Order: sequence, then structure tokens, then C-alpha cells
Amino acid sequence: MERMKLIGIGADGTDSLPSLYERWIHESERLVGGERQLSFFPHYKGEKIVIRSNLSSLFETLVNEPKKTVVLASGDPLFYGIGSYLAKKVPIEVYPSISSLQWAFAKIGESWHDAYVVSLHGRSMKGFAQRIDGKEKVAILTDETNDPRAIASYLLEYGMTEYEAFVGENLGGENERCRFFTLEDMMHTSFSPLNIVVLRRVNKEPSWTFGIEDEEFFQRKPEKGLITKKEVRVLSLQALRLHEKSVVWDIGTCTGSVAIEAAKIAREGAVFAVEKNALDIEICRKNMKKFRTDFTLVHGRAPEHLEQFPDPDAVFIGGTSGSLRDIIAVCCTRLKQGGRIVINAVTIETLYEATDALRHHGYDVDILLAQFSRSKPILQLTRFDALNPIYIISARKGESK
Repeated sequence: MERMKLIGIGADGTDSLPSLYERWIHESERLVGGERQLSFFPHYKGEKIVIRSNLSSLFETLVNEPKKTVVLASGDPLFYGIGSYLAKKVPIEVYPSISSLQWAFAKIGESWHDAYVVSLHGRSMKGFAQRIDGKEKVAILTDETNDPRAIASYLLEYGMTEYEAFVGENLGGENERCRFFTLEDMMHTSFSPLNIVVLRRVNKEPSWTFGIEDEEFFQRKPEKGLITKKEVRVLSLQALRLHEKSVVWDIGTCTGSVAIEAAKIAREGAVFAVEKNALDIEICRKNMKKFRTDFTLVHGRAPEHLEQFPDPDAVFIGGTSGSLRDIIAVCCTRLKQGGRIVINAVTIETLYEATDALRHHGYDVDILLAQFSRSKPILQLTRFDALNPIYIISARKGESK
């Protein structure tokens, strides 16, 4: 099969397109691209195919109906573009143009090799808060839904006011416009559909180390204490063996302390939490905003609702409301290969039920009895207050025999 040519085009259309590329285009038999890219060639005589959401059918056409084909894309086709998709499917030659990212940082006059780049084009904004929290420079590819106004509103919801925003519209094109904004101003401004957003940190942001102090979390009043204590939380999270892209379930999330710390570890992954108590749901939402974590929180009783979550790499079970065996059955069925289940139990009955159920499903079980005491001043002296002993049950799928 003859190699297709994949050519990147800037916002100025054919003005900066090399003459050789134009010749390739007009000598081809089929021209493929978005409506904007194809509009630059109104007199093209061959077949035109518009790319919409038809990538799989487009691929079938390209393979089953071989023609001399040129594919057009915006900027650098291998930068969040169609290039990476096509390169895995068919032989292609890529000829990039300047990407919107390069244009934006050129206009600002800053390097972009140290920027965190994220695409919200055709993607959900879920999890965006923890992904960018603490980053100094963030470049964001937008779309009609996730536009600068929506991004500003989202960031303000999570209190991320340490950023100023640059918006570049129609970069490299005739109607180019570049402006800096506060998030409040950006939220109330209209923009051209073709834009890119760059965030620059200009103020110090709040930060928390691993093992957030219990007192930092919003909790029930006056009956505080329905939280996975810091010491137990740290050990439980370690037992989950999370990585940056982990998919995590937190069952019985309560205040959300485990889910929040898991989200800060699995920044590029996803966290899904379920809680039956309506008051705890509201408290958890307040904690999510405070600690800048945006995960999926569902009000309900497990194992219901777990079917709507993707298969997990790790599961934390902090509360079960009497449905422990049913919950474990679902988790054992859905857990990815190499994943882990961690359960916190305060009674020996729950310890027995959990270990029995896990072993029934072929899981190897480790148990850690955690007993902690915290120092407390008494006049000029120091005594210790004991925390409730907790069984930390860790399970992993045993090897087939």
C-alpha cells in the first residue's frame, strides 16, 4: 500500500504552505480532512472526505479503497491529532506545521518544554483539578464545550486562583488575537472557537503532603471521627500500591479522605467513590473542593452502582452496611490483573468474614493489626491517647495452579 501523506496546516491556510505540499495535494486522488482544512482547497478536483467522528469507517475506506491520498490536519498532526491514530493503522508520511502550543508560547515569550500539556478537546474535564494542581505552566487544548469560560468557571470552583490565563485565538491566522485574563474576567468573556489557553502560576497555592492531617478535613459535627485516621489511611494507601494512572474504587468513602489522597497519587487515572449517607456525601464534596480533587462520587449503597464504574486497579473498602460478601464478590470479579483490594475492619467478625470471602475467590490475604497512640499534653507532662485498633486486610489474586 502506498504511503499516505499527512500534512499539517496552520490557521492561515495555504499562505504558509510550502509549494511542494500544495503540489502533492493537487496531484492526489483523495483529500481527507476537517471541514476547515478542506475549505482551503475549494477547487480540488478529486474525492473529498470530511473527518467528523467517523475514524473507524474512514480507516476502512482508506484500506479497502486504495487511492493516492493526502490527509490534512491542523498544526502538528502528531500533537493530540489524527496522526497518532493513523500511524498505528496505515503507512503514512507526516509533514507537520507549527502547533497551536508553539504559537501560544511564542506569543507569551516563554519556553514550553517545561509546561504541562492537557487536551480537553472532545474529552471530559473530570479529574482536571488534581491533574494540574501545583503545576507552574499549563497549556490546554479546548473545544466548543470546554472553552475558556468553562475552564475559568471550573478552576474557580476548586479555588485555583493562583493562575492567570493567556488565551490565543486563531493563532497564526488573519483574525489572531492574544490576551491575558484573570480567571474571573475570562469567565465572562467570549472567544473565537479556535483557541488555546495557557495558565501561568502567579501566586502561591495551598499544598498538602501525603498523609493529610485529620483536622484538615471537613467532618460531621458534633460527632467527629467518621474518617479513616491519618496513620491507617497512609498504611492502607500504601497497601493499594497505586500508580499515576490507577483506576481506584473507594467503597464507603464517608468524608472522602482515602479517595482524596488516592486522587492525588493517581492524577492521570480516575477515582470512583460511593457513599450511602447523604450528609457524608455533602461533606465529601466540600473536601473535594478544598483539596482540589475531582473524582466521581455516587450517593448509594454498594454493591449497587459499582456496575457503572470501569474495572479497577485497586479497591478500598471502608464501609459495607452489612453487604461485605456481596461487595467482595463484585470486586474480585472486576479487579484487573495484578490489582489489590484493601479492607479496613474494626471487629473480629468483619475480619473473619472478609478473609473468608477473599480466600473463597482465590485471593491471597495479608493482615496487619494497626494499633496507634497519639501523644497528648497534660499540664507539663505528656500522655498517650490510643486510637481504635484496625485490621488492614490486603488481598491480591493468587496465581493459577
